[in-house]
Amino acid sequence: MPRPLASVRARAALAATLVVSFALVVTGIAVIAVLRHNLTDRAALESEVTARTVAGAQAALTGDFTALDLPDDRDRLVQVVDSGGRVLAAGDALHGRGALTDFAPAPAPTGTPSTTPTGSGVPTATATTSDDDDDDDSGDDHGGGRGSGRGSGRGGDESDDTGTEDTTTDDTATGAPARGKVSTAVDRETLPVRFDDRSRDYGFAAVQGTTYDGRTYTVYAGTSLADEQATLGQVTRTMLVALPFLLLVVAAVTWLATRRALRPVEGIRAEMAAITGSGDLTRRVPVPRARDEIGRLARTTNQTLAALEQSVERQHRFVADASHELRSPIASLRTQIEVADQHPGLLDTGDLHHDVVRLQHLAADLLLLARLDAGEQPAHSLLDLTALVREEVARRAPTDRVTPEVVADDEALPQVLGSRGQLARVLGNLLDNAQRHTATAITVTLARAGDDVVLTVADDGHGIAPADRPRVLERFVRLDEARSRDDGGAGLGLAIARDVVRNHSGDLTVAEAPSGGAAFLVTLPRAPHRTGGAHT
Repeated sequence: MPRPLASVRARAALAATLVVSFALVVTGIAVIAVLRHNLTDRAALESEVTARTVAGAQAALTGDFTALDLPDDRDRLVQVVDSGGRVLAAGDALHGRGALTDFAPAPAPTGTPSTTPTGSGVPTATATTSDDDDDDDSGDDHGGGRGSGRGSGRGGDESDDTGTEDTTTDDTATGAPARGKVSTAVDRETLPVRFDDRSRDYGFAAVQGTTYDGRTYTVYAGTSLADEQATLGQVTRTMLVALPFLLLVVAAVTWLATRRALRPVEGIRAEMAAITGSGDLTRRVPVPRARDEIGRLARTTNQTLAALEQSVERQHRFVADASHELRSPIASLRTQIEVADQHPGLLDTGDLHHDVVRLQHLAADLLLLARLDAGEQPAHSLLDLTALVREEVARRAPTDRVTPEVVADDEALPQVLGSRGQLARVLGNLLDNAQRHTATAITVTLARAGDDVVLTVADDGHGIAPADRPRVLERFVRLDEARSRDDGGAGLGLAIARDVVRNHSGDLTVAEAPSGGAAFLVTLPRAPHRTGGAHT
């Protein structure tokens, strides 16, 4: 049973939906917060404008608070309170209520009304009294004459030496504005007000003023936040309703886009499955027009298929050639054994031994080629190529038809990195080929070519035509003059030499020798420099 999220399309759609939903939720919260802040600030600004309008009215500055024209609806609340906390005037919505004291600090001691400034420097009332009690105080109809306003502004200190009142108090001396002025400071606060057992939030602003006769008063103006809250609720509900539909659209678009993007991948997969089922390596996967990652994947897949096809063809050709080469010595051995079985006196042990040795060499060559094809890496040993050449030539001298001449540069050659046995096999194969085709002389030359070491084996035979030089290094290839079974070999010696040299990061090429014969050049990189005084 397939898992729900087993496909790339499903996982991509889910991931995109989750990311978008998270982003939308965070963005929605930020939008609601910014919108709430802006709406609240707008309401507070409206309250401040109302408070300043009332505080700066002529009736307020003259002390005739009953003549103030105040709003009478519940959307805008206005209340005027003196420095002692008594309500001097209020709109119809606040008529009969006590003073708004939420802006003020803790009440002052009894008999000392506090006018201590709040955080913004506006002194506010701390007492909560009713309009009906205004006549019980100092006998002033407005809850305080010049003396009470001055006393509240100076914290109750009335020990003036002259016994007269200072009528020039201002913001600097007492924190209250000058006479006939309105303070530039304002306090803002969001407060709940209850009407008919229901609470409504208002954005209040408090502004202080001073009458011409020196009495201080505070105007509280509030603007209802009901419209703002309704707007926020509507925006929130709209976002919550739209969010699922938007996420559904995102998921659908992501699903379709991913499906379209992965369609070439499905085509590649289907073609690879068909190639695997049929075994036809000549087929190729479709390459999309877009030059993107999927296009590069298709091209790389086709390159891999081409390399695999060549490898399989080479393997088939190798098996066919090996079977052909093995058939002759095995058939010869069988024939000689059958003759010896019928006529023991006719057994030629020399031919039998020759066929067995040839079969042994062929099996060793095939095994070495198989290891090279499997990617076997050579040993990484530092080798002195000059010493290796001299030792190999000396070892072969008793059996060689022509003794090779070794020529090395006077300058000490750098060492190479590789397998001693495999490089000795390369030299032996090249010398065997030279012994087979030379007339009178074989020369082995060692020289430096930049950072490389070049080993050249040259003979004075008939040479190799330029057109045959690349082909002579292929497996089971023997030129016309070398097709004799006794002299030509199986055609694997030069191919083995080339593969071994390439496995050592070098190359084997064929050129014309100065004497007119063939010259085989083995180019090997010098060993990298090693710290600690290693020879380079």
